[in-house]
Amino acid sequence: MKLLVPIDGSELALQALQHAIALASAGLEVELVLVNVQEPASAYEMLTLHDAEALAEVAVGAGRDLMAPAVELVEAAYLPYSETVVVGDVVPALLELLEEEGCDAVVMGSHGMGLVRSALGSVSRGMLEHAPVPVTFVKAPPESESEPEADADADE
Repeated sequence: MKLLVPIDGSELALQALQHAIALASAGLEVELVLVNVQEPASAYEMLTLHDAEALAEVAVGAGRDLMAPAVELVEAAYLPYSETVVVGDVVPALLELLEEEGCDAVVMGSHGMGLVRSALGSVSRGMLEHAPVPVTFVKAPPESESEPEADADADE
C-alpha cells in the first residue's frame, strides 16, 4: 500500500508519520511518499528578488530541511520511501502528487505549525473533501493529559 504522508515540519506531522510506520510494524506492506509543499513566492518576493528560479531553489532547500527528521525516522524503520518537495498551493499540490504517485491512502496531521494552524485546518478539510482515497488524520494528544501531574506538584 502506497501512503502519502505530508510533512510540514511540525511535531504532529512526525506523529502522523510514526502512525504510518506503526501500520508497517503491524504487518501492512507500505511504501511511503513523503511530501513537503512550499508556498509559491509572494508578489513582493518576486518584485524584490527578480529570480524565480533562485526562489524556487530556496523553497525546495527549505522543504528538504523540514523533511530531514522524517527521512531519518523512515530510514530507521527500513521502509521503502520517496521524498518530494513541491512548490504550489497545498491542497492542489497534494492531490496532484497523490494521483501521480498512485497512492492508496493519505496519513496526515490534522493541525500544523503555529501561526498557520487555521490555514492547515483548511488543508485537512480540502483533503477530506477532495482526495479520491481514504485520509487518516492524526490528532495531537489532548494537553490535559500532562496537566494533572503539574497540578499535583503545585499543591505540594
